[in-house]
Amino acid sequence: MTLPAECGHLAAELRRLRRRTGLSLVDLGRRTPYSKSSWERYLNGKQQPPRQAVEVLCAVAREHPGRLLALWELADAVWSGRAVPASPRAVPVPGARSGAAGSDPAPAVPAFTGPVAAGSAPAGSAPAAERAPVPGGRRRRLVLTGSVLGGVLLVLTAGLLLLRESGPRQTGDAGPAEKMIRNPGCAGAGCAGKDPVRMGCGGAGMVTALRTDTGPGDRQLELRYGALCEAVWVRASGLKPGDRVEVIVPGVADPQEVRAGDLDVGKYVATPMVPVPRGTAGIRSCVTPGQPAAEARVCFG
Repeated sequence: MTLPAECGHLAAELRRLRRRTGLSLVDLGRRTPYSKSSWERYLNGKQQPPRQAVEVLCAVAREHPGRLLALWELADAVWSGRAVPASPRAVPVPGARSGAAGSDPAPAVPAFTGPVAAGSAPAGSAPAAERAPVPGGRRRRLVLTGSVLGGVLLVLTAGLLLLRESGPRQTGDAGPAEKMIRNPGCAGAGCAGKDPVRMGCGGAGMVTALRTDTGPGDRQLELRYGALCEAVWVRASGLKPGDRVEVIVPGVADPQEVRAGDLDVGKYVATPMVPVPRGTAGIRSCVTPGQPAAEARVCFG
């Protein structure tokens, strides 16, 4: 069994990320919404992973998902049949046997060698103009042109996707084409203090933005509610190193907070989750700027 190049590249990159985490498949299944057997299929190219699985693995490995999601888009187009693989190469699936048992090459069609009178053709055969083979040079040019066009399309698609994924998104979650993840890693009190991305609580169709507030220095605080996880968190952007973001729920003794570091500049930063046993009324989101230190804590809600 072989894979198109796009699918093989995605699987290889997912295996690289898994090795970086140092987690076994069992551990990966425990820390994400996807089982050990599901990860085994995704990492070996036996099944196209959901987009959310790629995002979760990038979060666990602490890698920006832009490049991996660009590869995912190309592989998903091949898996779904929306596009023909741009590359003619095939990538072997790890552990799979090459070739199909009992398969034989197509028999060659014998050329007509008998005498042919001028202006006539043998019975049942095509005219000479139709039977003439395509010259080898022309065939090579056609193949080369197709390969070049396919490669250009591949590079342009990946570049556009990387531009779309770099930096904070200014729009909402992924569109309706992305399937909703219905097996998050926690719910209710079990989500307290856990990362919403790693638990799969922020997938398409699962999040409601309760409000978005602008703090000092254009810091953005988006209060998010995950219906299936029954928890809230704050997704912040425009932060500076040392900033502290908090989410406070009435009736819950332990608020959650996150501090921005140097690597968080220009990215989304999410607080751990807080369960909402009494609904979403009265929830507060706060930011305390780290630079300059003279600025005071600002709360909303």
